[in-house]
Amino acid sequence: MGVPTRDIEGPSRRHLLTGGLAGGFLLAFHLPVRAANEPVPMAYAPEGPFVPNAFIRIDNAGKTTLVMPQVEMGQGIYTAVAMILAEELDADYAQVALMHAPPNDKLYGNPTFGLQVTGNSNSVRAFWLPLRKAGAGARAMLVQAAAQQWQVEPPSCTASNGQVIHAASGRKLSYGALAEAANSQTPPKDVPLKDPKDFALIGKPLKRLDTPDKVNGKAVYGIDAILPGMKFATLKACPVFGGKVGKVDDSAAKKILGVQKIVVLDDMVAVVGDHMWAAKKGLDALVVDWDEGPNARLSSNDIWQDLRAASEKDGVVAKSTGDIAKGLAAGEKFEASFELPFLAHATMEPLNATVHCKPDSCEVWTGTQIMARVQSEAAKAAGLPVEKVTVYQHLLGGGFGRKLEPEMVVAAVRIAEQVDGPVKVVWTREEDIQHDIYRPVYRDTISASLSGGKIVGWKYKISGAAIIARWLPPAFQKGIDIDAVDSAVDLPYEIPNFHVEEVRAEPPAVPTGFWRGVGANNNVFAAECFMDELARKAGKDPIEFRRAMLGSKPRALAVLDLAAEKANWGEKLPTRVGRGVSLQPSFETFIATIVEAEVDDKGEVALRRVTSVVDTGIAVNPDTVKAQLEGGLIFGLTAALWGEITIDKGRVQQSNFHDYRPLRLHEMPVVEVHIVPSTERPTSSSRSSDETAPICEGSEPAP
Repeated sequence: MGVPTRDIEGPSRRHLLTGGLAGGFLLAFHLPVRAANEPVPMAYAPEGPFVPNAFIRIDNAGKTTLVMPQVEMGQGIYTAVAMILAEELDADYAQVALMHAPPNDKLYGNPTFGLQVTGNSNSVRAFWLPLRKAGAGARAMLVQAAAQQWQVEPPSCTASNGQVIHAASGRKLSYGALAEAANSQTPPKDVPLKDPKDFALIGKPLKRLDTPDKVNGKAVYGIDAILPGMKFATLKACPVFGGKVGKVDDSAAKKILGVQKIVVLDDMVAVVGDHMWAAKKGLDALVVDWDEGPNARLSSNDIWQDLRAASEKDGVVAKSTGDIAKGLAAGEKFEASFELPFLAHATMEPLNATVHCKPDSCEVWTGTQIMARVQSEAAKAAGLPVEKVTVYQHLLGGGFGRKLEPEMVVAAVRIAEQVDGPVKVVWTREEDIQHDIYRPVYRDTISASLSGGKIVGWKYKISGAAIIARWLPPAFQKGIDIDAVDSAVDLPYEIPNFHVEEVRAEPPAVPTGFWRGVGANNNVFAAECFMDELARKAGKDPIEFRRAMLGSKPRALAVLDLAAEKANWGEKLPTRVGRGVSLQPSFETFIATIVEAEVDDKGEVALRRVTSVVDTGIAVNPDTVKAQLEGGLIFGLTAALWGEITIDKGRVQQSNFHDYRPLRLHEMPVVEVHIVPSTERPTSSSRSSDETAPICEGSEPAP
């Protein structure tokens, strides 16, 4: 399978470290590893006596190792993947261990993209069938091996809890006992998958497998990787976008105890020290004259002026039904525009990568959402063939799209090439926020016409960056960024004359990328705010206004109705208290959210209550779905109330959580999440941002 074999017998940390999977981390349900105390990097998944496919290995003791094609960054995917595989495999769940997949697009590529990537909120959605088929195929091979040994027909045997059973004779064999024989079986084709009514694991609120070690501190993130003789480095790049290093006075920095080396590159400087404190103090002591380049006068005002001018142009048509000109002329017409600012990711774990460069090889320890691309980009930076670069995956302390980019690893490799031995490169929070790859600024202009209390014409124009054009060029077709128009082209409402277009307008100099939803959090926010404004124009209750246009979308209607019920919609509210509602079909998941907020006489908003209802199809683990909605709501409310990155003189003005602030504990409302039972295939619930929590004028009015 292209995966190295290592002996993993024995419970010691050294054995685990020499037998684990790439990434310096083995996530077993009961036996975590602390990489910080061990010198040996971990290998990839063991082959084992029974290796039916890329995802499953079973040893002679019956231990089942599941290789995780997606990365865990707090969304609970390791638990979900384990549940899906173990369900169809009929494995003994207590005997299951998890390991990161090595970089390999062919074996572990996300079926949606053909790349080994965790993003687009599609881990369960994309891998639902491949993982089930992998588990069912392996189970069938084990059953075949047992039937052959017993000289009975395979259909007379069943599998359960890591055993094959022949009920007629009462015989049983464990998966471990069958591992050798099963490996010689011919993999069957088109093995029947379980009926959902027979699921033993899927749909149950099982405890997340990574939680205990995160609570007790045993979990290993990229920033935790420690190697013998390792140095620490931190860096600063030109504060102006696109600027370069001019002159560097390092005389004071070299006097700092523990500073070992100053690395000066064309676009950044780094200080290498015996520990992080020495590196940071040395960096503070550097005097750098920057060549600020052509963007030294760039401001947010410049960017908004450019975007507003671009939004006046005709865009590329993403979807058009009916006759939009006639539709807009057929009723009373209303217009609105919405502008959404740059946003930083500000993951709780700052950017980091540990790198050991040698003349003929390079090793990288990091947490990334796009492992194979990190490997290839690190190879380019080191001037090595890809096969000479090894990437060890770790847990991510937050991703949100930031770690879909490999540039931080590339920077770490460039620094490590100047250092003898391994070096851990860590970005400070300030450097992280001021050199992010930001959620783009967007301007959405909407024209709509009302007739008979319904929308009869809807023209929606999105103006902003096309991230897909840079990140995945083959997916950028005919001038349409499929991410930028997400949740705009598939509004759940029945509108006879419907038109969506996109104007590509890249902000000058500012790098932009995916930010936990991007198109969805932009478009749902704008569209749903305008829906409330139109409801008021039509003299309709906002929920009744939406209901009247959901005739062919029963799942959307169901989440809206349940949200209204659970939020006590229509109940009289105190003075200065109002409710807003949002309905979204994003990522094949239907979510309705109602926010109850109070506005004081100074205009300050206090959140009181949030009710969110989700239909995500079969909820593999309902507890994880709820946790993701709760976390996403916090993220989205933060963005709606506080999120903004501004630029002056080519520099990002925000630097840390004091001026790029999250929602505070005392500001957090009561949050209720309800899951609609469903037998539909799983979709997605992990993508939630400001689209889930609109706070906008035009919501249900306060009395």
